[in-house]
Amino acid sequence: MIQKTLFSFIVLVFSYQLSAQKTTPTIKNEADVPSYKLPHLFTSKDGMEIDTSSEWERLRRPEIHSYFANQVYGVVPGQLDFHNVEVLDDEPAALGGKAIRKQVNLNFKKGNKSVSMSLLIYLPAGKKKSPVFLAYNFKGNHSVSPDSAILINGKKESELSGEELKKFNVSGRGGRTSRWAIDKMIDAGYGLVTIDYNNVDPDKNDFSDGIHAIFYKTGQTTPAKNEWGSLSAWAWGMSRIMDFLETEVLVDHKKVILFGHSRLGKTALWAGANDRRFSIVISNNSGCGGAALSRRRFGEKVSDINTNYPHWFAKNFHNFNENETALEVDQHMLIALIAPRPVYVASASQDSWADPKGEFLAAKEASPIYRLYGKKGIVMEKLPPVNTPFHGSVGYHLRKGKHDVTDFDWEQYIKFADQHFQSN
Repeated sequence: MIQKTLFSFIVLVFSYQLSAQKTTPTIKNEADVPSYKLPHLFTSKDGMEIDTSSEWERLRRPEIHSYFANQVYGVVPGQLDFHNVEVLDDEPAALGGKAIRKQVNLNFKKGNKSVSMSLLIYLPAGKKKSPVFLAYNFKGNHSVSPDSAILINGKKESELSGEELKKFNVSGRGGRTSRWAIDKMIDAGYGLVTIDYNNVDPDKNDFSDGIHAIFYKTGQTTPAKNEWGSLSAWAWGMSRIMDFLETEVLVDHKKVILFGHSRLGKTALWAGANDRRFSIVISNNSGCGGAALSRRRFGEKVSDINTNYPHWFAKNFHNFNENETALEVDQHMLIALIAPRPVYVASASQDSWADPKGEFLAAKEASPIYRLYGKKGIVMEKLPPVNTPFHGSVGYHLRKGKHDVTDFDWEQYIKFADQHFQSN
C-alpha cells in the first residue's frame, strides 16, 4: 500500500513538472509570426538619441551589454587567470608535413578546486605568425581529425582507464572530420585552435563539476539569478584561451577569428561582445539566444530553450518564457555589440528550428550601427537565395542543407577573413 501511494505521488509530481514546462506550439509558418516591434538601437534608456559611434560607445553600448549580461547570459562573478600552461605535444611536421601540431593544457586552480582546458592547435608550417580560427568542438579534440597523435582529454589513448575510454568515445576518432576543413584552413594560411567545450563546463544541468564551482562563495552551490549559465562560462573560456594565444609566438593574436556552431554559435556571439580582442566573430546556425530574433518566436523559442536546456542562460532569462516582448533587448543588439569588428551570420535552408530568416533580419537590423563606423552592413532587404553569400563588414549566407557545418561554410569564412585582413 505504501509503495502504491509512493508511486502515485511520484507520477503526480512528474505530471505536474511536465505541465509546468508546457510551452505554446512551435511556429512553422511565416504567416503565423506575431507582429512585433524591436527595441531601438539608437535611443538610450534616458531617451537620448544616438547619432555617432562615440555616443554609441559611451552611452548605448554599455547599457545594452549590461542588460544582456544580467538578464540573458549571466555575469561572470570574478576573475581567474590560468595557473600554468602544460605543453603536451609540439610536432613540427604534422598532417603530412604541412602543419605544426601543438597540444597544451591550460590549468586553472583556486583553493582545492581545479579545471584543465586541453587545446589542440594546428598551424601552417613555415609561417612566422599565423591568423587562426578559434572554435570549440562538441565531441573531443580527437573527433576533428583522424590524426592518431591527437590526445584524448590531454592523455594518450594507452593512458586512459576503461571508464575514460567509454566516457570520451575513443572509437569516435575523426568522426567529425566533415565539420572541420582543416586542410582548407592550412592551405589558405590559417591555423585552428580547438577544445572540447565540456572541458570548461560539462553540458548538463549541474553546476558542480565545471568552472562555476571555482568561483562559488562559501556555501554557494549554484550561480545567482544574474550570474553565468553555461553559455557565459563557455564564452569566458574563449577569453582565457585568448590570454594564452597572446603569448604564443607563432599565432598572430591580432587576427584571431572566433567561430561557433549551434549553441557554440550563441557562445561565439556573446564572447565576441564581451572581448574585443577577437578580430572577427562567426555564428553558424546559432538560432534562439544566438543570431535569431527572439520576438519572431519562429522555430525554437525562449521558453523552449530554457525548458530543454535550463543551464545555458542566467536564471533571470527564464522570466521571459512566453514573454519575449518584455525583453529590453533582442538579438540584433547582440550582433551590434560586436561592431565595428566584422561579424558573419550563417544559416541553413533546412534548419527551420534556428529560424534562418530571423538570423538574417537580426544581422540586417544590426547593420546601422556598423554604418555609424563607416562600415558596410547588410544591404539586401530580403533573405537572399541559397548559396548566395554577402561579404560586407556584416556577412551573411543561407546555405542549402541542414543544421551542420560544411566545406561551403568554411570556404566563405576563409574568404571573409581574407577580405578583412588584407584590407587592413
